[in-house]
Amino acid sequence: MSFYKEKHMLKPTIIAASIAISLAGISQANAEQANTLTQAITEGKASVDVRLRYEGVDQDNALKNANALTVRTRLGYTTADFNGFSALVEFEDSRPVAGVNKYNDALGSNPEYSVIADPKTTEVDQAFLQYKNDQFKARVGRQVIALDNQRFVGHVGWRQDRQTFDAVSFVYSPIKDLDATYAYIGKRNRIFSDVRDVDSKDHLFNLGYKTAIGKISGYGYLLAEDNNTKNNLDTFGIRLAGKRQLDAFGLGYQAEFAQQKSVKEAVEYKANYYLLEGKASFKPLTVTLGYEVLGSDNGNYGFATPLATLHKFNGWADQFLGTPKQGLKDLYLGLSGNIKGHNWGVTYHDFKADVSKDGVSNLGKELDVVLSRKLTDNLTAGVKYAAYMAGDSAAGKVDTNKLWVWTSLAF
Repeated sequence: MSFYKEKHMLKPTIIAASIAISLAGISQANAEQANTLTQAITEGKASVDVRLRYEGVDQDNALKNANALTVRTRLGYTTADFNGFSALVEFEDSRPVAGVNKYNDALGSNPEYSVIADPKTTEVDQAFLQYKNDQFKARVGRQVIALDNQRFVGHVGWRQDRQTFDAVSFVYSPIKDLDATYAYIGKRNRIFSDVRDVDSKDHLFNLGYKTAIGKISGYGYLLAEDNNTKNNLDTFGIRLAGKRQLDAFGLGYQAEFAQQKSVKEAVEYKANYYLLEGKASFKPLTVTLGYEVLGSDNGNYGFATPLATLHKFNGWADQFLGTPKQGLKDLYLGLSGNIKGHNWGVTYHDFKADVSKDGVSNLGKELDVVLSRKLTDNLTAGVKYAAYMAGDSAAGKVDTNKLWVWTSLAF
């Protein structure tokens, strides 16, 4: 890496640190304060998060069925607060458990098997310095950034190696119910260990205000990979998410619109995003109906969300981690509830192309099922299944079944 590039990436960090130090005299948060720096370090809090998971993948193609039993261990330590400052360091290790592992880890191992994107890795998951008072929070370093429902920026927490960012972030709350967030990302630490991490020059802006009808968010996400090419991806949007309780009836709703413009070398394109979702709760049952559209520019380029928690959207079989060039329409219906401490959910997806082109119109259907239970305050177990049924052959998709069984311990 050149000196110029290092200097460019360090500049936001230096600015953030200077701002945080200058704010040290402002009113401190209500959290308990340490009297000395030594106390702040020694009187911190340790955390442990361990997840053991089996994943199986069966696809209707020439690839062999994949099976993976992996364990992810995350160990962290957060210092106590000292004059508004604190620090967190967190290590993450993910590795296969002997005996059940025949899978393509997406990094070149076992290419004859289907992909299970949980490669072996040991890394620093988070490491940041934080300053916080009643109205302001700043972080400098490697950190989780999750905005709104994580449709555009998230941590991909379902994978064993979650996504974090080398970034500078600020949250300012000048009045009650108003939050202004800005982050500059110099590196995207993706879910494939450090092999596929991406140097970037990303600017994230998000303004959220809580009203009587729900939280209204306006955002602008200006993304660019730092690889000496022109590859801007700019997204601007507005979102409403709220819920109301009417006696025994609960109502939830989301509505969102965004427009995206991109320049890749000499190619320019734009596409729109729409979301409408309603949720009705009658204890112990919740019914969800939604319609999400990731648009297309004349069937040539689809709306992209490279920093999203993608597994959360468009089906758990992960067939649309990248939006098809024809775009994607996802009409989904879900039922969920709790029976004697068991949380369950069933969701059905009907996928269509936004623009029918090159023989692609029907993008398939999917059924997702989950059952989980909190066994103790710290221990959870669950099972999840996804069945994707392919549509038009020209779309390049195949029938795919995935099964997960897991248990997690966190304290």
